[in-house]
Amino acid sequence: MISVVIPAYNEEHAVADTISGIKTAMADMGCDQFEILVVDDGSSDGTGDAAKKAGAKVMRKPQNIGYGHSLKIGIREATYDTIVITDADGTYPVDKIPELVKRYNEGFNMVVGARTGPHYRGSAIKGPLRLILKFLVEFATGRSIPDANSGLRVFSRIEAMTFFNQLSDGFSFTTSITLGYMLKKKYVSYIEIPYMERIGKSKVRTFRDSISTISLVFGAIVFYTPLKLFLLLSFLLLSIGCLSLLVGFIYLITTTIMFGIGCILVSLIIFSIGLLANFLRQIMISTEKE
Repeated sequence: MISVVIPAYNEEHAVADTISGIKTAMADMGCDQFEILVVDDGSSDGTGDAAKKAGAKVMRKPQNIGYGHSLKIGIREATYDTIVITDADGTYPVDKIPELVKRYNEGFNMVVGARTGPHYRGSAIKGPLRLILKFLVEFATGRSIPDANSGLRVFSRIEAMTFFNQLSDGFSFTTSITLGYMLKKKYVSYIEIPYMERIGKSKVRTFRDSISTISLVFGAIVFYTPLKLFLLLSFLLLSIGCLSLLVGFIYLITTTIMFGIGCILVSLIIFSIGLLANFLRQIMISTEKE
């Protein structure tokens, strides 16, 4: 019993093929109890009609609010607990769904399709931004994360909804749910999948959405493991301070020495704030358990 949730915004030319592919995948895995929910995110074309004609249940939003917002609506309205999410633009190989579901049924909380191939690597701008994101999420979680924001994944409806207050309404939804599961010590598995060329025009605004995602990662670190962020900032300032002191004493530059002392003092203050933030986080956890 599976509910497949597809957020769609102006995907009239791709959504029907995506739905057809999902039906084939369900037949291949012998699943006769499933539903396909398409959340039309205020499309200005015939996305909703095309999805309905292809056999999906369609929920129409009067205005384009965002990818994550659409997923939350679809997940809330889903009939079954096993949720598969994918995109409507033809980039994700829906024939891999049976493999992801099989892995999920082995006891994982979430199974993610880790994208590979030239279409995933993308432009010269996307590459460095993706590396920064990968470093940040792995620093935050202390775990290897092959693909933090893949849009093809399987998880429990009930479990995912406990994270909704912390999840982004935009394209950062997938990154935020990855962080939530990882930082809550959930079992997350990755399966490599080919990422294909999209049909139609991308809705992602690379720089703006990347900055939004990075900001979200910092917010998640502060929320779940605040000491990590303060330790990183404290260490950076301490390193700058020690280097400044060394240069100042070698070349007898008073201002450099004073700058170094200032950096070291500020690093100690930041470390102390981190300890306080961590203490408050522990109090919050204790309160939640009670």
